Amino acid sequence: MPELPEVETIARTLREGKGEVHSILEHTIEHASVLWERSIATPSIPEFLRRIQGQVVQHIGRRGKYIVMTLSEDTLLVHLRMSGDVRVEQDVADVSSVPLKKHDRVVFYFQENERLVFEDARKFGRLWLLADPQVELGKLGPEPLSEELTPAEFATMLRQHKRQLKPLLMDQTFLAGLGNIYTDEALFKAKLHPLMVAQDLNFEQAGALLIAIKETLQEGIRRNGASIDWVYRGGDFQNQFFVYGRKDKPCLVCGTPIERLVVGQRSTHICPQCQVNYQEDIA
Repeated sequence: MPELPEVETIARTLREGKGEVHSILEHTIEHASVLWERSIATPSIPEFLRRIQGQVVQHIGRRGKYIVMTLSEDTLLVHLRMSGDVRVEQDVADVSSVPLKKHDRVVFYFQENERLVFEDARKFGRLWLLADPQVELGKLGPEPLSEELTPAEFATMLRQHKRQLKPLLMDQTFLAGLGNIYTDEALFKAKLHPLMVAQDLNFEQAGALLIAIKETLQEGIRRNGASIDWVYRGGDFQNQFFVYGRKDKPCLVCGTPIERLVVGQRSTHICPQCQVNYQEDIA
């Protein structure tokens, strides 16, 4: 599943352009086509198609794992879920004549003879067209890269929970944007075991974890995300993994074989030497 760095990279590409892709800011949506109705979370398909016509893309950003497109009248939210991606098709004589692909689900046609295509092989991705984006975004926890999220604030947040670290960090209502990959990497960087209970961390550990989360996400963004098991292929952060997907390979810090375990029904990778489960040690 694309996580914060991958979504940030996509949003930035749509906003600023990259390589052969031009920015779609200030471009006008002429009409849209919905090829898989369940891709639209809200409103109804007829209302979605009616309201989207003529709207101008004014800003493109990110909140958690959502691409946030501010339009002239509404806000379009895109959540890629497991296998979603978006692509821009431009610089052709007639973009409408370009054949669509097998997994294309929603297509936006612009007056500028270009189109934005939402593709999703596994069909879990969703789009929302909302007058007030907070209806959906208001459910999210704080942004991990926000300067307002201080070590003191983060330590307070952790003390309020008896849950294990990994499931809590991946809970989007607690902290927005982390998924399996970046949680594993951040916990390794902070030398914390994913089974540790959140409220048992001391202030120093909480601060180290927040720093690790921020640094891991920032490095992921700098490398345009990770390209591994889904359609996104824009980055190379996968070449920097310390633990994720490295079962039985030697830890890059201490040489101990990386172990795989299941935490909260999610595949999890750790170094048993570098990441100590303090609760087990104390017991």
